[in-house]
Amino acid sequence: MKPAIWIAGLLMVFAGSELSAQRQQQVSPSAGAGRTLTVLTEPGTAKAIVWVDEIRRGVTDSTGRLAQIKISHGAHTLRVRANGFKEVTTPVTAAQRGEIRVRLVRTTDEAELAFQQAETARESARDEPSRQQAVDLYRRTIQIRQAFPAAHVGLARVLLDLNDTNGALAEIEAARRFKANYPEASAVEGRIYRETAQIDEAIGAFNRAIRESHGFQPEAHVGLGRVYEDKGQYELAAREFQIALDQLFETEPIIYQMLGAAYEKTGQNKEAIAAYENYLRLAPTDRWRRPCAQLSSS
Repeated sequence: MKPAIWIAGLLMVFAGSELSAQRQQQVSPSAGAGRTLTVLTEPGTAKAIVWVDEIRRGVTDSTGRLAQIKISHGAHTLRVRANGFKEVTTPVTAAQRGEIRVRLVRTTDEAELAFQQAETARESARDEPSRQQAVDLYRRTIQIRQAFPAAHVGLARVLLDLNDTNGALAEIEAARRFKANYPEASAVEGRIYRETAQIDEAIGAFNRAIRESHGFQPEAHVGLGRVYEDKGQYELAAREFQIALDQLFETEPIIYQMLGAAYEKTGQNKEAIAAYENYLRLAPTDRWRRPCAQLSSS
């Protein structure tokens, strides 16, 4: 019997009501570590996006609150952006925990406002016309203020989505002219190179992102994992996916699916089941579709 078949059978058993409570209690290796924060902004303002160490952690609710943000021990950087308001970046000391209040101030900065519109357009884009609209907004931002590294990287991301890899690489180069040490730019560069099957260049760019960020760059670790998958080096892929999961504190459930697939390819079926179960625990609305499709095609 193929491993994929019996793993799928076990997963279907786990779907039963007798084990549903156990699924709620299941935790990943990184869960429960460190401490938690609650970010508070002004109630009634536009919903604010919250990043910790450049990793998006969620959006505040109508009361201006985002709770249960898990972070590791040590110092961190908190960034908050709400449309129409000046972006705020503030340090989080090693001793801070609990509530952190962030005061948002309205802005009239044309470049910042255009950039916010571009980011919103890119994140909500689902087809080519909407992605092109995001491109236009990023270009408008850069026209207002050329020295805007984040706008160049955002533009690179949407150009990659439009399969304009040369244009995307040009924007990464432009971003580095204004910010030489830029881990996010290097991670996006790695994705561009992987998309164009330039494997050595992709590995180099992902490793550069990890060096620039002193080891903390989950997008680059996921990128390396995908490259190792492409090369059939599934044990290395699993290692990179696990590092990314540990750094992300379960904010990207899809990586558990990638991890499960890598474990399955190496015959580590117990670990594959655990990874898929974590995926289903964190993404219940996708309950069986993606994992089972992947298992049945193995």
